[in-house]
Amino acid sequence: MDVIAIILAAAVAFAVTALLGKWMVPFLHKINFGQTIREVGPKWHQKKNGTPTMGGFQFIIGILLALAAALPLTLTGSKTLSDDMAGTRVIGGYLLALAFGGIGFLDDYIKVVKKRNLGLTVLQKLALQCVAAGGYLFALKLGGMSSVTMIPFAGPVDFGIWFWIVAFLGIIGIVNAVNFTDGIDGLNGSVTFFVSVFFMIIAGMLKCAGMGVLAAACAGGCLGFLVWNFYPAKVFMGDTGSLFLGGMVCAMGFGLNLPILILLVGLIYIIEILSVVLQVTYFKATHGKRLFKMTPIHHSFEMRGWSEVKICAVFSTVTAVAGVLSVFLAMTAYGIL
Repeated sequence: MDVIAIILAAAVAFAVTALLGKWMVPFLHKINFGQTIREVGPKWHQKKNGTPTMGGFQFIIGILLALAAALPLTLTGSKTLSDDMAGTRVIGGYLLALAFGGIGFLDDYIKVVKKRNLGLTVLQKLALQCVAAGGYLFALKLGGMSSVTMIPFAGPVDFGIWFWIVAFLGIIGIVNAVNFTDGIDGLNGSVTFFVSVFFMIIAGMLKCAGMGVLAAACAGGCLGFLVWNFYPAKVFMGDTGSLFLGGMVCAMGFGLNLPILILLVGLIYIIEILSVVLQVTYFKATHGKRLFKMTPIHHSFEMRGWSEVKICAVFSTVTAVAGVLSVFLAMTAYGIL
């Protein structure tokens, strides 16, 4: 029954997300919710000016309906939702993603209304993200989660108070790293699809039905969105979608008690945000010199002549390889090997 639930979650999320595009893309056009392309970005991106944004609502709705359809199936048989701490790990994980998606929506809405590429200020966005991350971790604590987390080759390790501190900072960092990965057609959806698939495989190995459903729904939602977002994109996910996906990635990692694996399976996210940090640091230290042609690093590859399709293919392949290794490390963490 768990397999049926996972297949159902993926199928519903894909179908709803893809079909919603037939209504949402024209609607976003009609209300003039178009993306304002940054002038400092690649010049050829200016032709994308006015492409509808906030398309992330497609998979936000698709994943929600998938969870509603598939989660009840995990209540049958010998397992219950409580076995996965679904009240906090699955449903709470979706609510975490929804909270970050809401922050992204505010950011997108301000951009669209004021017709500029800057929405919320950095401090406003950070403050709201702190509330979302703190609320999620507090819910996990109330739901029974401890500071013990699984570490590859070591098994369960209790980090005490440091677990919660690092988790708080890590969630904010990872969510923003996923946000930085959104910048060319299909990239964020492609990478997050593979991240979700490998978390789904890990959930299956660990017999965590609820987390498997969550990961399958995310994978299906990403694939359904790529119908509209793959090059040439007919709609962008916006910060509404990218911050939501960042929350989903964290929900999957923490829900399986393997947050450390986000650093590996989400290697592309880490490279993207590190490229920005290194660029800014180097720029200030050298009084104006650049380490990369442009950041986030996917733009640097664009400047070197790579097509958007090639970047998506290479970055997705890197994610797939990292995902295979992540499955192996998850098995060592739980003593399966």
